[in-house]
Amino acid sequence: MIKKSTLTFLKQLAKNNDRDWFQDNKARYEAAREDVAEYAQDVLDGLAQSDVIATQNGKKSMMRIYRDVRFSKDKRPYKVNFAGGFKRDGKLRRGGYHYHIVPEGAVGSWSSRTVVGGGFYSPERDDLKRIREELAADASELRQIIADDEFTRLFGELRGDQLKTAPKGFVRDHENIDLLRYKNFYVFRPFTDAQVLSDDFVDMSVEAYLGIRPFFDYFSEVLTTDGNGEVVV
Repeated sequence: MIKKSTLTFLKQLAKNNDRDWFQDNKARYEAAREDVAEYAQDVLDGLAQSDVIATQNGKKSMMRIYRDVRFSKDKRPYKVNFAGGFKRDGKLRRGGYHYHIVPEGAVGSWSSRTVVGGGFYSPERDDLKRIREELAADASELRQIIADDEFTRLFGELRGDQLKTAPKGFVRDHENIDLLRYKNFYVFRPFTDAQVLSDDFVDMSVEAYLGIRPFFDYFSEVLTTDGNGEVVV
């Protein structure tokens, strides 16, 4: 489980986001980071039983807590969350798993609660073009995946930034325009602080990752084949 002290540290960091406070509380930061690394390792061990993962170490899966403020108006030096991800192994396995540990109601974080999920963030231009070509031809398989009862129970709906109009080369009244407008494709399952602190959090995280697999399998097939279904990797 994630320790309560980890969420408490993040809450206090959000209120005291400066270098002096951070240095005075460096030992607490190290303890919290180690706590999340242990969680990540437990999740990785569970996930590796059903997928081939390139990431082999929970601690190495974690992102840095230090913000890059060089080109940002927001000069707060630290993120107010612990986040990381697991990379799938092999050219035929596409998509990436992600976790974001943050107290409920956090200010200064892209998410106001802990989430576990994954998907395709900012896909390369050629990959996005291939996805759109597939969706334009037939979106029924993806629609079936995202409408599945288990998928909606875990994630609610497909997420991702969208164009305001049709992408270049596609008509505005295309029957699948709602999907063609997506610029990235991902899902996540939100958790309350009580769930994060529970004994079941690792199991619930692994459950969420397993729930993404049909989504990943669909996109992996699309991105490793041409329009005729021939493997191109």
